[in-house]
Amino acid sequence: MGTRTVDETGAGTAHDGTAVEATEPDDVDVDTGVVETGPAVDKEDGPSGVGQGAAAVVSAALGLVSLTGGWLGTVAAARETLMGQLETAADAGVATQVKEVYGDAWHTSALWAGLFALTALIVGVAVLARPAFGTPGRTVQAPWIKSVAWAGVSLGVIGLLLAVLKYTDVLLGLPATG
Repeated sequence: MGTRTVDETGAGTAHDGTAVEATEPDDVDVDTGVVETGPAVDKEDGPSGVGQGAAAVVSAALGLVSLTGGWLGTVAAARETLMGQLETAADAGVATQVKEVYGDAWHTSALWAGLFALTALIVGVAVLARPAFGTPGRTVQAPWIKSVAWAGVSLGVIGLLLAVLKYTDVLLGLPATG
């Protein structure tokens, strides 16, 4: 925070010697005449909710990753495809090959998407519920934090629903081979 001194005329002197006009000081120390400037934060109210805002953004980002797949889910699915190719015998039937090579990879991708969605859902709900467990008298939460947290919860619910549908083969199941 920058500081400036105020003399009796109402004009202040900044540290570099230039005159600064003081209209209404934010916080004046009566003994020293030092005016504190900067963002007004009530010391009794505590932090400004930066952590809640960050958690809300993380929730929305995780919900978006659950819908788009994400790097980790792609790598896990590719690994499962490779394992299916290595473990499946060359003389195995078509149904077995399709299940081992593609089906397990599809389920692995759905599992990772579901984990991201569930994490987004939990973080978003925690952000929305946080004011109820905070300091009494400080239950106000910035509207943008609520909006982003609700977006994270919504994306998490949609992602979880799609992951369950993918995992159970209701959504884009494996083709019939026999």
